[in-house]
Amino acid sequence: MNARLLLLCIVLISGLALPGNVGCGQTAAGGGKEVLLPAPKTTGGMALAEAIAKRRSVRAFADKDLTIEQISQLAWAAQGITEPSRGLRAAPSAGATYPLEVYLFTANGVFRYVPQGHKLVQLRDQDQRSDLAKAALGQSSVSSAPLDFVITTVTERTSGKYGERAERYVQLEAGHVAQNVHLQAVALGLGSVPVGAFRDAGVSDLLKLPAGETPLYIIPVGYPQ
Repeated sequence: MNARLLLLCIVLISGLALPGNVGCGQTAAGGGKEVLLPAPKTTGGMALAEAIAKRRSVRAFADKDLTIEQISQLAWAAQGITEPSRGLRAAPSAGATYPLEVYLFTANGVFRYVPQGHKLVQLRDQDQRSDLAKAALGQSSVSSAPLDFVITTVTERTSGKYGERAERYVQLEAGHVAQNVHLQAVALGLGSVPVGAFRDAGVSDLLKLPAGETPLYIIPVGYPQ
């Protein structure tokens, strides 16, 4: 990676040291810059039982950035592809319809996670964590965390197969994704907190969500203070 490309990567992800196998600077179909994430680890690490025992809601975070490896691992735990031959993901989904979208808010911008290719697409380059916190009724954990996940749903992806029952299925799926993130955070030495109190319209406006896509969940993640 040359110096110019490395500089672009650093601008895209606040304070993160990017390894040599991370691509950056490509233009996605939607017009944003792409950040190719390093491959996630699928073996080793903290035992699942230990992560479950240690998980607690953390609402105060240290002023310390996450590494690109940590962000990669968390995004993969949320919606990463775990069986490439069929495109199956880390969290179960009714009929493998995958109605959920995952967005990341960092100091240097807002990104959407794309499971295919395990990458981020930059939506904007402003720090909007404080705006997200305002939409979340002023919760300080949202503005102080170095990383906020926002999980949204495009329910029609599931309702086409399951009708009205899809409303329940997508909410269950959001819980599966969130628990993966919470436990992965613990395994990485981080903390997180589930946030369900927010104004739907405020989050939707902030992300400029299209009709038919609605927010379900916010998860601040960072080093416990």
